Amino acid sequence: MSLEYAILVSLRERAGSGYELARRFDKSIGYFWAASHQQIYRSLKRMVELGWVDCDQVAQLKRPDKKVYRVSDAGAEELRRWIAEPAATRNDLTVKLRGASFGDVAKVRDEFARQRDLHVQRLSLYREIERRDFGDPAKLTGQALHQHLVLRGGIRTEQALLEWCEDAIRALDDDQRG
Repeated sequence: MSLEYAILVSLRERAGSGYELARRFDKSIGYFWAASHQQIYRSLKRMVELGWVDCDQVAQLKRPDKKVYRVSDAGAEELRRWIAEPAATRNDLTVKLRGASFGDVAKVRDEFARQRDLHVQRLSLYREIERRDFGDPAKLTGQALHQHLVLRGGIRTEQALLEWCEDAIRALDDDQRG
C-alpha cells in the first residue's frame, strides 16, 4: 500500500493541514502504516499535483498561512478504485526466519524477542484505546464501526504475532540446545 491511500482515507474522514494529518498518523493510522512527517508532506505535494487533493490557504494571526487539504472528486474516485483492489501483505520477519540458517540464528532469535516485546506494548495500547474510545461496540455503525473493526483486527493481529514470536523463540532456543 502506498502512503497516498492512507492519507486519502484520513482526509476523507476529516480535512486538515499537513501538521494535523501527521498528528493523526501518530495517534491512529501510524500504528499500522508508519510515515514520517516529511513523507506525509512529500506525498501531499504529489497528491496535489495528481489532482487527488485540493489545498486551501487559511490565514492565521501571527503565523504563516496554513494549508488545509481535502480530498478532491478525482481523489475520492481513486480511493474507491484502490479500495476495490485485492490487498497485499508482506512481512520482513518471515523472510529473516526463513533464511536464519544462512546468517546468525541468535540474532534472529533476539529480533523475535524484540518484536515480542513490541507486540506486548502495542496490544496493551490497542486494548486501552478500545476501552477508552469504543465503550459499547455493539452499538457502533458507519465510520465508528469501521474504525473499531480496524482496531479489533489490530488486536487480533497483535495477539497472533505475540504468540508466533513466543513459539519461534522457544523453537529457536530448543534448536540451539540441540
